[in-house]
Amino acid sequence: MSGVDTAKPFKVFLVVGEESGDQLGAEVVKALRVHLGERLEVCGLGGERLAAQGVQSIFPLEDIAVMGITAVLERLPTIIRRVHQTVAAVIAEQPDLLLIIDSPDFTHSVAKRVRNKAPHIPVVDYVSPSVWAWRPGRAKKMAAYVDQLLALLPFEPEAHKRLGGPPCEYVGHPLIERLEDLRPAPGERVEIGAGKKQLVVLPGSRTSEVSRLIEPFGKAVELICAYDRDVEVTIPAVPHQEQRIRDAVTSWAVQPRIVTGEAEKFAALRRANVALAASGTVSLELAISGIPMVIAYKLDWFFRRLKQVNGFLKVVSVDTIVLPNLVLGDHSIKEYIEEEANPEVLSKAVIALLCDSPERQAQEHAFARIDEKMRLPEGDSQAGKAARIILKTAGVVV
Repeated sequence: MSGVDTAKPFKVFLVVGEESGDQLGAEVVKALRVHLGERLEVCGLGGERLAAQGVQSIFPLEDIAVMGITAVLERLPTIIRRVHQTVAAVIAEQPDLLLIIDSPDFTHSVAKRVRNKAPHIPVVDYVSPSVWAWRPGRAKKMAAYVDQLLALLPFEPEAHKRLGGPPCEYVGHPLIERLEDLRPAPGERVEIGAGKKQLVVLPGSRTSEVSRLIEPFGKAVELICAYDRDVEVTIPAVPHQEQRIRDAVTSWAVQPRIVTGEAEKFAALRRANVALAASGTVSLELAISGIPMVIAYKLDWFFRRLKQVNGFLKVVSVDTIVLPNLVLGDHSIKEYIEEEANPEVLSKAVIALLCDSPERQAQEHAFARIDEKMRLPEGDSQAGKAARIILKTAGVVV
């Protein structure tokens, strides 16, 4: 890509597909302003946070922010129309750079069409699709329309290099910059054996996850509390799942405390001794917080039909789906998938972590290496590093 005249305004067209991307986009716009000041122009598709940074969204983010196969299929005509509308807006704006953020089903559809119509516009992708786990062939295809990839996980650059993907750099993960939120202050987390043991139960943030896991988790909690009556249970529920979870736990033999909101969730994590959780980003939150965990996952109907197998890991291209394991390059945390994710197995695994056992010690030793793997150099930040790479990709010297 050719260099950019440093005397001219620098226009970035941002395309996000959901709230998490909106957060990342807003922070990187702030970081770009540090280098460019009033020269920076921003436009595109975003939510409330990007709106606060000056992005007048071309349509409401809610039109495309859907999760799950069924929801996507129901909204498919609208989503397709919005893809073409976004491409047309990019071409009309002729930005110095197109920044797509996460939500690959939507954002990559836009980027591919922009590359075909306007190949001179550099494209940066912020947040790598999980090519290391699902559909690894996507990496090589991305290289045709993505000039630079910004990764949130430290193992992803090597994965893209191995798979023939676009140039990729690790820019840090938002969680590693929130250690004060995730890690307990002195006295906040009671040591095992020194008081009531705190168990956090995290059944997921999506309706499909909650519906599949809430029942086995409830029965597991009953078995755990029957074995050890010195356990208190807390469920940090995302707001849009709170009522569903409250309705489901009315039948639990042990009634948990339910909290909502990010601040309450992090407070519960800082108190927790053990966690029972759905697989996902929460496993990384737990590892950074230093909480030994039991991770469970049950397939949805789509993947059961896609491949009738006994084990979930035959469907994916990695031998673990737990993010801390992937970051650390080992199997420190065992996951319980499909038939293994039953109350008896899960309860025994949690009980093994409720004392100073070899299982607990092994996880705690593994967590000590998380910072080493994920932290950026002193004084650097995720948004700051992302901004520098974005400008370099566009030919702007900073």
